[in-house]
Amino acid sequence: MALIECPECSQQVSDEAWMCPHCGLPLRSTTFFGYDFRSQTTLFGLPLVHIATGFDPLSGRRRVARGIIAMGDLAIGVLALGGGAIGGIALGGGAIGVIALGGGAIGLLFALGGAAVGAIAVGGAAVGIVALGGAAFGYYALGGQAAGVHPLGSNVHDPEALQFFRQWLGSWVDPFLRKR
Repeated sequence: MALIECPECSQQVSDEAWMCPHCGLPLRSTTFFGYDFRSQTTLFGLPLVHIATGFDPLSGRRRVARGIIAMGDLAIGVLALGGGAIGGIALGGGAIGVIALGGGAIGLLFALGGAAVGAIAVGGAAVGIVALGGAAFGYYALGGQAAGVHPLGSNVHDPEALQFFRQWLGSWVDPFLRKR
């Protein structure tokens, strides 16, 4: 171990230090450790904005963003954006929320994603009370392959489903009525 001079504050620092203990300047790549920002403004005891990525250098645990607006590898908040997002409105690779948008989305009211599960679900594979997707399963289902109580798709044409979807989608549902 040798001492080096910090380029920012000119104090002596160990050459093994990740950051200068005097001024906080990162001395090594902090990609592994990531980033952690919490706004000073709070609401209901949570930071208004919390951005967190990477790992905590003290605990070795993955950082989790928790705030009203949370952004990071894993985010939990009223508005959550991240690789994994949980919140009121969640956007991420995997999203769980009241309204969820992601590769895989589970939404209490609305889900949009490659795979979507929610009261209203839209996706490649959709499961919901109202489901729209390549493969759709729901009380009202519209898709290439549709299944449920009232399905409308290339495989089946339920008159009640046609009436339901026409009121919302107009003539857009007509391609599903072509002869099989």
